[in-house]
Amino acid sequence: MSDAPSNSPSLAASAKIPVTVLTGYLGAGKTTLLNRILTENHGRRYAVIVNEFGEIGIDNDLVVGADEEVFEMNNGCVCCTVRGDLIRIMDGLVKRRGKFDAIIVETTGLADPAPVAQTFFVDQDVGEAARLDAVVTVADAKWLTDRLRDAPEARNQIAFADVILLNKSDLVSGEDLDRVEGEIRVINPFAQIHRTRNCAVPLDAVLERNAFDLGRILDLEPAFLEEGHHHHHDSEIQSVSARIDGAVNPEKFMPWISTLTQVQGPDILRCKGIVAFPDEPKRFVFQGVHMILDGDLQADWRADEPRVSRVVFIGRNLDAEAIRAGFEDCRA
Repeated sequence: MSDAPSNSPSLAASAKIPVTVLTGYLGAGKTTLLNRILTENHGRRYAVIVNEFGEIGIDNDLVVGADEEVFEMNNGCVCCTVRGDLIRIMDGLVKRRGKFDAIIVETTGLADPAPVAQTFFVDQDVGEAARLDAVVTVADAKWLTDRLRDAPEARNQIAFADVILLNKSDLVSGEDLDRVEGEIRVINPFAQIHRTRNCAVPLDAVLERNAFDLGRILDLEPAFLEEGHHHHHDSEIQSVSARIDGAVNPEKFMPWISTLTQVQGPDILRCKGIVAFPDEPKRFVFQGVHMILDGDLQADWRADEPRVSRVVFIGRNLDAEAIRAGFEDCRA
């Protein structure tokens, strides 16, 4: 993780191929959303990577849009054993850049999104040519509560999401929708939530949002990392946020965040933050997946913007008091 803008010859972020990871538990509506993306008249060309669980793939036949590039990764969730397939396909697509505008990876409903997200950090060639634009999770409003209880994958999909479609909203009451959305907020306080029927949502709400690029996170979610979220400590997945009204000392912050993620990385599903350094006009923005961290200096602090340093961690077995104390010790 660097604390200065990169001077490497890799592509600028704006020139990298945007990749949207589409996830969600079985039956939530991922293929419905994908078909909507591929059939609407938007003038964009998408390469699609479909991951299935099982030796015989059928999702490829369910995806419409004959003009699109569709690649299958069969016989397993996208995890460490299948990540090689993802890297291989991405490498092939990179060589054909110019024939499509963006890439969509649709994971199996039983997949944990973490290994997909990690691919864009751990593989140098993929990371230099493509950028993870957003993790979009489709959730079934009628059955999500049950899945959060009995399916760890469903909880991980919610925790990793940058954008969530609370789908099939017409099948439950407004009161139940509010309750389910509250359950989502306990797990993930910063994802954008759209209530949908048949995944009907403006495509610019889910595609090419730069949602995984925290340089725009405040535009996407004004309440990002704000205090005041109430978390149920008996929940398997929790979020811990902390803020400092002012700058942090980079010589303290960098070792702290690195040590924290290395020691507790297996339990940290996602972490994000925007912090101020003394006498530095740009925001330092970081994000992480488990033990993998990435960060650099991004947009300038606006003249009318308070220089507030904020971090959030989503995971299991997190010691909220220790995290907040450690962050406070980094105060400049």
